[in-house]
Amino acid sequence: MDASFVAPGPLDVDATLSRFHLWGEDPANQLSGGVFRRAIKWGGRWRGYELRWRGGPESPRLTVSVPGARRAAVVDAAVAEARHVCGLDLDLPSFYKVAAGDPILDGLATRLYGLRPTLSPVAFEMLVGSVCAQQVNLTFAFTVRARLVRRFGEALLVGGQAVYTFPEPAVLARAAVAELRRMQFTVRKAEYVVGLAQRVASGELDLDGLASQSNDEVIERLTAVRGFGRWSAEWFLARCLGRGDVCPAGDLGVRRAFEHFYARGRATSEPAIRRRAAGWGAHQNVAVHYLLAGRRLAARAAAGGGA
Repeated sequence: MDASFVAPGPLDVDATLSRFHLWGEDPANQLSGGVFRRAIKWGGRWRGYELRWRGGPESPRLTVSVPGARRAAVVDAAVAEARHVCGLDLDLPSFYKVAAGDPILDGLATRLYGLRPTLSPVAFEMLVGSVCAQQVNLTFAFTVRARLVRRFGEALLVGGQAVYTFPEPAVLARAAVAELRRMQFTVRKAEYVVGLAQRVASGELDLDGLASQSNDEVIERLTAVRGFGRWSAEWFLARCLGRGDVCPAGDLGVRRAFEHFYARGRATSEPAIRRRAAGWGAHQNVAVHYLLAGRRLAARAAAGGGA
């Protein structure tokens, strides 16, 4: 069973979903041959789905298929998740109007037209991923995350391709720190993952309830969990809840992007970054995404890889 719809543009699906293979394979978010595959839990059961697309960024047609589904509600759930993954609720046209007043963002908006941040549809998955990314490069973060998913997730065959469910809190709550260490997690990171899973599995931490809380409340709640600072909480707000008025200014990559585009490579403080980002109001999340993407393009060009 499947469902097709025309996405509100602009949306460059290829560019938006490319992050799922930029730094390595993501077994829980498979992107290959112009098809995106993922698993969703509905009615207590895991289902795999596929997302296909055609057409240009102004009005791409997206088709979501759930093999074996017999109820429209299952497909509706997969469509809702696919929309979230593609960041379709972010107001890109309004961002472009704001970007027009900033020569840097205006140039990036033209060059990266239709690019949207991908959003994580599962809070626990996002937070575990943020632990994997702490103080390491993204290629290594993807590597250890993939090991965790393959070991503790469930493999499903979707369209002839294997896609893994992201490990559930109850499963990781029982994981041994020593086993995560063998996957090249540090002792602390292994403890952070298991500790988070235990708090979520026990009901002590209600991740679903965070969506109804303010930014400050979410930051306060998450930073009370061992292993999670403001950096993790702000990325959670931006890339899971899809909050527009968030700039993870403490992130090294974000700082380097601001230094490259606005400070001619000179060191820039976190408060200075926050002051500049505040001028973008509800579009800080998207603006940061464009700066990071633009920085990657500049780095590739400097390395001789072209734009």
